[in-house]
Amino acid sequence: MKMDIFLSITAIVLSLIGMAGCIIPALPGTVLSYGGLLCGFFCSYSTIEPVSMWIWLAVSLAVIAADFFFPAMMTKAFGGTRAGAIGATVGIFLGLTAGPVGIILGPFFGAVVGELLHDKRDPATALKVGFGSFAAFIVGTGLKLITSIWMLAILLHDMWSPLKEWFVELF
Repeated sequence: MKMDIFLSITAIVLSLIGMAGCIIPALPGTVLSYGGLLCGFFCSYSTIEPVSMWIWLAVSLAVIAADFFFPAMMTKAFGGTRAGAIGATVGIFLGLTAGPVGIILGPFFGAVVGELLHDKRDPATALKVGFGSFAAFIVGTGLKLITSIWMLAILLHDMWSPLKEWFVELF
């Protein structure tokens, strides 16, 4: 019983921090949300199936990969060259050192600089490509947030009955 309470509290805390981590770049949001779901899975009352846990692991890994590669892919989709895609990727890593604003704007500026290094005569295309990279950031953040919210919903649905019982016993 005490372990279930500990796991349940840990699950909710990890899930909430995971949701915040989808927006705050320094925190691995999807990983933390999956950790919360995993804690809930190990509670004695859990009805979450093992196959669901494997599916959510795959979804989490896919979202993490998409979020990492999306800026370079969107850079190319917006007419960018390989230089712009490399710039967007470099911008992600350089942005990590500049905090949240750097992580948001790093891919944008990286793509713009990459395109300008490739062709200084076309700043309009460079800006267009930069906005494509920024759009990728927005889409990636949205995917992470949707995934984390969905995992929290599954967790809360799974623990609703035990939480009601514990609440009645306490008060």
